[in-house]
Amino acid sequence: MNDLAYLIRQMKAPRIAQAVSRVAERARNESWSYEDFLTTLLEQEVLARQAQGGEARIRAAHFPARKTVEEFDFAYQTSLRQQVVLHLATLSFVEARDNVIFLGPPGTGKTHLAIALGMKACLAGHRVQFATATQWVMRLAAANHEKDLEAYLRQLERTSLIIIDEVGYIPFDAEAANLFFQLVSSRYERRSVIVTSNKPFTAWGEIFGDPVVAAAMIDRLVHHAEIFSLKGDSYRLRDKKLTSPRTKMATPLPAE
Repeated sequence: MNDLAYLIRQMKAPRIAQAVSRVAERARNESWSYEDFLTTLLEQEVLARQAQGGEARIRAAHFPARKTVEEFDFAYQTSLRQQVVLHLATLSFVEARDNVIFLGPPGTGKTHLAIALGMKACLAGHRVQFATATQWVMRLAAANHEKDLEAYLRQLERTSLIIIDEVGYIPFDAEAANLFFQLVSSRYERRSVIVTSNKPFTAWGEIFGDPVVAAAMIDRLVHHAEIFSLKGDSYRLRDKKLTSPRTKMATPLPAE
């Protein structure tokens, strides 16, 4: 066992080192084959490294919060079928380089689902970047100012999934719309995009200040995409009891 412990240290496999005594005892008691013993030890190390790498990718994605598919309230958001979202969570759309688009009023769960799918992708070994539409435009504008936009877009191609949140909350000028179009075009049929928007596609011409640019952008986004229209009231307001303010009554004076 001393020789085995030495070899494990040389391999820099701390999870195997922690598990080897326990696994060896179980293997002896249950008469495992050498292959079963080795497989179980290696699984300990691989699973731990995958989990550690997933956490690093989640931190690098800069999600504003941690959300999971399991936490999503499908009973409240009845416009969305749970089976469809669970299929998305298999990440087949990332492998196919397809897009996902969530449309709907504020508070209906669009960002929650986008983050949840992004976290699934991180844990599965994919690079992910999350930012609002405004933040993406600021990044693109900074790269363009440094005359490095093409290099930045090529760098982004190494990211399997980017998430563009909150399209439509702030209108863009012509330059911002053009930069946004270049981002979408650079990923068309190359890498995946998740987009959330509180506006229907018919309003995107107004958002981007140019119906032609908006139409070209939408065409590229939806060509290979799953599109969901979420409906209903805001999750953030569901537990609020909205009551009309009561009129304060004057306190009567005590009788003399």
